[in-house]
Amino acid sequence: MIEVRWHGRGGQGAVTSVELLASAAIGVGKYAQGFPSFGPERRGAPVAAFSRIDDKKIKVRSGIYKPDVVVVLDSSLIGLVNVTEGLKDQGILIVNTAKSPEDIKKELKYSGVVATVDATRIARTELGVPIANTTMIGALLRMTNAMKIDDMRETVTHRFSRIAEKNLNAMRRAYEEVKISN
Repeated sequence: MIEVRWHGRGGQGAVTSVELLASAAIGVGKYAQGFPSFGPERRGAPVAAFSRIDDKKIKVRSGIYKPDVVVVLDSSLIGLVNVTEGLKDQGILIVNTAKSPEDIKKELKYSGVVATVDATRIARTELGVPIANTTMIGALLRMTNAMKIDDMRETVTHRFSRIAEKNLNAMRRAYEEVKISN
């Protein structure tokens, strides 16, 4: 099972990302959960959302306290939120930033795998808006092999109809452009 914690700000699409992933995983015969964790936050306030994907039935219904992967949609949350909290020793941190993975490792004093991708730049180019949530799904899929990008097609098409192809292109670019620490 792969457990993922997403960090973003209200309105950046973390909840949409976990819903898209869960729906796509179920659509290709996997088991999945996607759920948010927020209270009365407003647009721009830090939020977290969670994903689980597995090839067998998921029996656990608790929150995710020891994620395999953490995805950070907004690098300004680093220092504001402890994004590496609970991340497994062999865990993967994926950050939307123009910085190198090595710079993020130093900044966070994190020794695990770090991947970075300038998803905001990709989203601006492909979608015309700086909303990088679907773009970051591409980086997640590259780092985990949980599914293929083509497995996202039906769900993304259903959710975004006329701009689905733009979202899929953004995912593909992030998949290809992600930089990984040594």
